[in-house]
Amino acid sequence: MIGKRTSCILLVVLLVLSLCLVACSKKETAKTQESAAGYVPKLDPNTSCSITVAGHYSNFEALEAEFNRFSQYYPNVKMTYIYMDGYSKSGSRILSTALAGSEAPDIFFTYPYMYDWVDGKEISAASENLADPALGLDLSCIRPALLSKDQSGNILSIPVYTTTYGMLVNEAIFEKEKIAVPKSYSELVSACEALKKAGYDNPIMCYSKGSDLLYPLFYPYFCAQIKGNEKALEDLNGMKPGAGEYMRSAMELTADFIGRGFINLQECNKLANNYEAVILRFFEGDVPMMLASGNTVSGTEKREAKSEAFTAHPFRYSFHPVPSTDEGGYFINTISVGFGVNKNSKNLAMANEFMRFLVNTQELNLMAMAKRMVTPCVEMSLDSVYAPFQSVGGERSINLSDLGLEDKASSQVSKAGWQVAAGNMTVDEVVAAYGSIQ
Repeated sequence: MIGKRTSCILLVVLLVLSLCLVACSKKETAKTQESAAGYVPKLDPNTSCSITVAGHYSNFEALEAEFNRFSQYYPNVKMTYIYMDGYSKSGSRILSTALAGSEAPDIFFTYPYMYDWVDGKEISAASENLADPALGLDLSCIRPALLSKDQSGNILSIPVYTTTYGMLVNEAIFEKEKIAVPKSYSELVSACEALKKAGYDNPIMCYSKGSDLLYPLFYPYFCAQIKGNEKALEDLNGMKPGAGEYMRSAMELTADFIGRGFINLQECNKLANNYEAVILRFFEGDVPMMLASGNTVSGTEKREAKSEAFTAHPFRYSFHPVPSTDEGGYFINTISVGFGVNKNSKNLAMANEFMRFLVNTQELNLMAMAKRMVTPCVEMSLDSVYAPFQSVGGERSINLSDLGLEDKASSQVSKAGWQVAAGNMTVDEVVAAYGSIQ
């Protein structure tokens, strides 16, 4: 009798131990999975508060998805995105006013140039130092060249999206006409000639207004010419006499291509804007190539259904580097949107916690894929539309933030390219006028 009782007790003990081991194993597995994702919560999961993120996107589904994932850890935290009209054009003034108000956002959009504007110092003063080790953000997951520090060594903004420049390609047209998608400048010229002979009046189109005209062709090429040239950067940034010579070859490229008659500027000028109008025109299906930025490409998937032509006759398309040399094109990468944190936030700990949740390879890549933008992460997961950029590396990959060209110098190069592309000035004229080009 005693033996049977002892056996039963032993069985019960073994069962309890086994259940405990299984439970512990599950907890460890869950903990490991969380760690693998780069995030383990550190605040009270029952914390109740509201966090607002302010920016210039009219809607932000990709961020809303992050809110939902964050709520699995903090179900009582209400996350809200707020659209601020005019933010993208007058961001520093609008943001500095908002940060000084009674309903200041906890997290806000930032742009690389914002801190150099008139109200930049006020924004810097109100921004949390996201490099503070106490916050625990995994900054190692982001490409180092994209992390900008102020004079005190603080990081006031974390890049969330980056962008690049290239050309949208209607793959169906190239397959139909049995023409290879160009990977060199000579191939680009040959492809445009063949497409014109095949009856395509506009083998390649581009943005309609401003300095963006032909920008994806000449600007990455220009950056490659001055990369690592300290003397060129010093002269260009200092607006020194003769500095315009550094952009001569890029302007000659612009003049050569526009002079071949492949781009009908009158047709391009019919485009109402450089975003939706460009996308919908490309979706008409008769444009083989469309110069664009990644910011434009980000809106393509959502606008497929808006295009009656694309809905009726869908086609495969992809985004390629513009082949500006016979060795190929360039992957020029720049920050599109960053996030800063209001250090005066009433719920600063939770605002920083959300940033800690967001800043890891998994979440940032998910956001980039959802928005069809380029991720800032070292381990890049790109939407399939960007697949042609995967093979561009080494010297042909350039981070603008690492280049050293200041905004005023960059603006002069952009304006020079527009003037040449529009036929308003010659190459010699823009080279001589560098520093005062309107």
